Amino acid sequence: MNRLAIFDRDGTIIDIVRDEETGTIASAFHPNQLRLLTGAVAGMRALQDAGFTLAIATNQPGPAKGQISVAAVERTNAALISRLADEGIRIAALEVCMHHPTGGPGGDVALARACDCRKPKPGMLTTLISRLDGDPARSWMIGDAVADLEAGRAARLKTALIFAGNRCELCPLRGGPSTIPDASGATLQDIATAILRAT
Repeated sequence: MNRLAIFDRDGTIIDIVRDEETGTIASAFHPNQLRLLTGAVAGMRALQDAGFTLAIATNQPGPAKGQISVAAVERTNAALISRLADEGIRIAALEVCMHHPTGGPGGDVALARACDCRKPKPGMLTTLISRLDGDPARSWMIGDAVADLEAGRAARLKTALIFAGNRCELCPLRGGPSTIPDASGATLQDIATAILRAT
C-alpha cells in the first residue's frame, strides 16, 4: 500500500486570484491565472522524493453557482498538472467536486445538490485512497482550511494545515483552527519538513 500526500488546490499549491479593482477573491479559473505559491514545488518534490504518491482533491463549486463553466475548471486543473509536471512533480490523480448544496443563478442544476465528495465530507479522499491503493495510516491530507482537516480526519488520514499569518483571507483561522492538525507551517515546504520529521 502507498503513502499518499493529498493536497488541496487553492491556497495550498496555487494562490487565489485577487481582483484589485473590486477586492474580490476567487479561485483560478483560467491557466493564465495559475500562480504557484512559494515553497509549493519544493515541498511537493520533497514528499515525492521520500516515496509519497501525490494527489489533489479540490472543491470547485463555480459551475454549480453559475460563476464559471465545467470546461474552465477542467482546463485549469489540466494546466496545473502540466505545470507541475514541468517542475518534475508527478500528480497520480486529481479529484474535483463541482457540487454546491444550493447552487446559484445560471448554475448547472445537476451540480446543485448535497453530495458526499465536497469537503469537509471525505468522498474525494476515500476515492483517491481506493484508486491509488493508499494506506490511510501513513497518508496525509494537506490544505489551508478547516474543511480540509475535517475531510482528512473523516478519511482517517493525518492532516497538515498551511497557515501563513500574512494572508488576510485566513483571518478566521488567526485564533487557531477548530480542528487541530497533525502538522502545520507557513508553506508547503515547511509542511513537508514537518511530515518527514514525523515519519
